[in-house]
Amino acid sequence: MALSKLERRIRIKKRVRKVVSGSAERPRMSVYRSNKEIYAQLVDDHSGKTLISCSSREKGLADKKLPKIEQAKLVGKALAEKATKEGITAVSFDRNGYLYHGRVKAIADGAREGGLNF
Repeated sequence: MALSKLERRIRIKKRVRKVVSGSAERPRMSVYRSNKEIYAQLVDDHSGKTLISCSSREKGLADKKLPKIEQAKLVGKALAEKATKEGITAVSFDRNGYLYHGRVKAIADGAREGGLNF
């Protein structure tokens, strides 16, 4: 039986999440990609709370009409800026079952340029 794209992504996501987890010192940077938007958040898995979130729908980013890859890079930079204000410099990257390519890679590159280490 062939798996759908969503089922395949969820299977990969579960496999990755066995290894990657976030703490207060080193939160997990989780990425979600829809057809139109991209979202990222820093999660402390020990307390089960989202520390910081950022998306392409926020005021400063949604106003700019850019290609999706450039939007993703800006979201990564914005998330990194918010994180450094809170004193977070190191994160664990969780690609959420998506291939490390295109918008997922762009958001990671933007976060690295913004000062996050992973």
